[in-house]
Amino acid sequence: MTLASKITLLRVAFIPVFMVFMYLSGGQAGLWMWLSLAVFIIASLTDYVDGQIARKWNQVSDFGKFLDPLADKLLTIAAMVMFCQWGRFPAWALMIVLTREFAVTGLRLVAVGKGKVIAAGWSGKIKTASTMLGLCVWMAFPDMTLLGTVITWIIITTTVYSGVEYFVRNWSCLWDDK
Repeated sequence: MTLASKITLLRVAFIPVFMVFMYLSGGQAGLWMWLSLAVFIIASLTDYVDGQIARKWNQVSDFGKFLDPLADKLLTIAAMVMFCQWGRFPAWALMIVLTREFAVTGLRLVAVGKGKVIAAGWSGKIKTASTMLGLCVWMAFPDMTLLGTVITWIIITTTVYSGVEYFVRNWSCLWDDK
């Protein structure tokens, strides 16, 4: 297993720790929320670090290609689920995020079955980065309702845009029988 993949696994291992701290915070500003934010930031930074290591040291692997985006999705969705539980992130918004993730994953599976690889696009990277940043800001100021609304709309906008872009650019994978 490569160093890059080990760092990605570390991000996955941070998720239950993050969830426990978020749960203990009760959605309120204070020590537990700050600990949640610290774990989330560290976990988010591993996304950048593992990618840099994989590219610089030629450690790109099929396992890493599978696990890295999955780790990102699990981390960000864990935060959204907690905000949803507290009534701050609407369930319909969470459903849009989940639908996009399942749809893009399905598209990638169809493409792989046809011998094609769909690389992560810039809009997907922007979606992930803006979602992670937005969730960090929200954890820093969990009681600011307007801020939460703005962050929700940023997440939804980047999620829908990147999802549509993946399908527009790769539509032929669904219909081409080759």
